[in-house]
Amino acid sequence: MARCIFCEIVRRERPARIVYEDETTVAFEDSHPQAPTHLLVIPREHISGLDQARAEDEALVGHLQRVAARLAAERNIHRTGYRTVLNVGPNAGQSIFHLHLHLLGGRPLRWPPG
Repeated sequence: MARCIFCEIVRRERPARIVYEDETTVAFEDSHPQAPTHLLVIPREHISGLDQARAEDEALVGHLQRVAARLAAERNIHRTGYRTVLNVGPNAGQSIFHLHLHLLGGRPLRWPPG
């Protein structure tokens, strides 16, 4: 595997503002936020993207969503609404190829984004 920024964050080799962690998951503030709340929720295990997740990763992918919901409640954006996004591949905007879920909220979010 080539160098992975998110794996380096998990191993504490690269600084990040970590806001949550458990045995399978780490969440931290996005360094280029697109909303007042913009967190990244990632698995500790390196999975390149959702398209590379295996059947045995289904619970982990669901756990990423539940962690995002918990963090939305902690950040008090759960009542007004928030968005979770999994970008898959470069045409969808994925620039770091380690599965990661974006949690965005704290302001009205347009759809489609842009």
